[in-house]
Amino acid sequence: MVKAKSLYHLILYSIFFIVLLTSSFTFIIIDNAFDEFQEKIEIIKNDYTNKQKDLIEADIKKTLNYIKYYHDKFKNIKSEETIKKDILESLEIMRKHGNLNHYVFIYDFNGTSLYYPVSKDYIGKNLYEFKDPSGKKVIQELIEISKNKNGGFVQYIWYKPEIRSDALKISYALSYKPWNWTVGRGIYLDEIDKIVKEKKNEYDEKISNYVLQIMSLTIMLVLYSIFIYKNATILIVNDVKEIGKYLKESQKDDNRIKQDRLIFGEFKVIANFAYDAMHNIKDKNIMLQELNKHLEDTVNHQTKELKNLIDSQKKFLKNSVHEINTPLSIIRTNIDLLKMHSQDNKYISNIESGAKIIQYIYDDLSYLIKKDRVDYPKEYIDFSEFLKERLNFFDGIATSNDLMFTTNIDEDIYIKFNRLELQRIVDNNISNAIKYSFAKSNIYVRLTYFNDEYVEFSVKTHSEKIEDINKIFNDFYRENNSRGGFGLGLRIVKEICDKNLVIIKLESTDNETKFTYRFKINENTAS
Repeated sequence: MVKAKSLYHLILYSIFFIVLLTSSFTFIIIDNAFDEFQEKIEIIKNDYTNKQKDLIEADIKKTLNYIKYYHDKFKNIKSEETIKKDILESLEIMRKHGNLNHYVFIYDFNGTSLYYPVSKDYIGKNLYEFKDPSGKKVIQELIEISKNKNGGFVQYIWYKPEIRSDALKISYALSYKPWNWTVGRGIYLDEIDKIVKEKKNEYDEKISNYVLQIMSLTIMLVLYSIFIYKNATILIVNDVKEIGKYLKESQKDDNRIKQDRLIFGEFKVIANFAYDAMHNIKDKNIMLQELNKHLEDTVNHQTKELKNLIDSQKKFLKNSVHEINTPLSIIRTNIDLLKMHSQDNKYISNIESGAKIIQYIYDDLSYLIKKDRVDYPKEYIDFSEFLKERLNFFDGIATSNDLMFTTNIDEDIYIKFNRLELQRIVDNNISNAIKYSFAKSNIYVRLTYFNDEYVEFSVKTHSEKIEDINKIFNDFYRENNSRGGFGLGLRIVKEICDKNLVIIKLESTDNETKFTYRFKINENTAS
C-alpha cells in the first residue's frame, strides 16, 4: 500500500490514481465494447447465413416442384428427353441474367454437369472427382447429400466471377430421383464481410467517443486536483504545523492552544480534543499499568492450572487405555478356553460379545491417543478378506442382538491403505449398524468395484432416520442418547477419510440408512 508522507505526495498520488483509474475504465469499456461487437458480428453472421440458407432451400424446393409438375403433366405426351430439354430451357429463361452469383445448377448422380449457366463449358463434363482448394470433393458431397429425404447443405470454396477469385460458398442440394438429378443453388458468404466492415466502422467511432469523453474527464479531474493543491494545501499544512508545535509545547505545560494560531475551525476543534485526550491518556495509562500487572498474574495462574488439568486428563486416559488392555486380554483368553469345553453356551457367547464391544471401544480410544504421534504407513490390503474377518469378529455381537449380516463382497479387491485405519472405518460402521438397527432385521454389507479407479464399501440398515446428517460426524454427537457410545466413532472415520481422500455418502430415510465409502484403489496420499 502506498503511503503519502505529505499533502504534496498525496496530491501526486491522487493524480496518478486518477490516471490509473481512468485508464482502467477505458480498457474495461473498450474490452466490453469489443466483446459486444464480437457478439453482434456473430449474430449478424448467423442471421445472414440462416436467412440465405432458407432462401436457397425454398428456391430449390420450388424448382423441384416445377420439375415434378412439368414431368407429370407431359410424361404421357412428350418424350423424357424433350421434357428434360424443356425444363432446362425454362430454368434458363427464369434465371436472373444480371446476377452471376445466384443460379441453379444440375448434375446427374454420376457427376456430369447438365445445367451450369455461369459457364457453358462445364456442361457435359463429369466433375464427380472435382476438388476445391481445401481438398473437398464438392460435386460428390452435393450429390450424396441431395439423396437424403430433405436434401442438405455443403460448404466449400468456389470461384466467384464478380471478384474473379475463390470465395467461401454454401449450397443446398435436393435430388429429383426419377431422373437421378441433383438440383442445387448456392450463395457466397463473403457478402457478409461488407456488413462486418460497416459495423466495425461504427464500433471504431463509438470507441473514439468513449476515449475522448474519458480523457476530457481525466483532464478536468487533474486540473481540479492541482487547484486544490495550490489553494488549500498551503493553508492546511500551516495549521498542521501549528498543531504539531502545540503538542510539543503541551508536554511542558497544560495550557490550551490559542485559537488565533489556527485558521480552520476544524483544526481548532482537533487541537482541543487533543488536549483533552492527552490528559485522559495520562490518567488511564497509570490505571492500565496496574490492571495489566494484576491481569498478567491471573492469566499465568489460570493457564498453569488449565495445563495441569489437561495433562492430568491425557495421562488418565492413556493409563486407563493401557490398564484396560491387560484384563481385556485375560477375558478374551479365558472365553476361548471356556468355548473349547462348552461351545454352545449362550452365556459364554454373551460374555464374548460384551468383550468384543469393549475391545472395539479400546481400539477407538487407543487410536485417538496415538493418531497424532504415530505414523500410519500404507500397504496393499486384500479388502475382501479383511472385511470378511471383521464381519466374523462382529458376528456374535450381531447374533446376540437378533441381527443378521447379508453380504455382497466381490473377491480379490485390493486397495493401498493403512490396515489400522481401515479397521477403524469398517469397525465403526459395523458397530453402529448393530447398535441402531431395528430388532430382527438384516444388516446389508457390500464391497464392489465402482470403476477402474475406485471401490465402494457400504453398510445399509433398517433403522430410524438420521435427522441431521451434517452433524453426525461431529465430536461427541449422538442423535439417540438412549444408546451407548461416546459419539467419537464417526468423527474418527471422518478424519481418516478426509486424510486419505475417501469419498463419503450418507443416505437416510424414515426406515433405512446407508453409509457408502468410495476408496481410490491406488491412493498415494501420505499418511
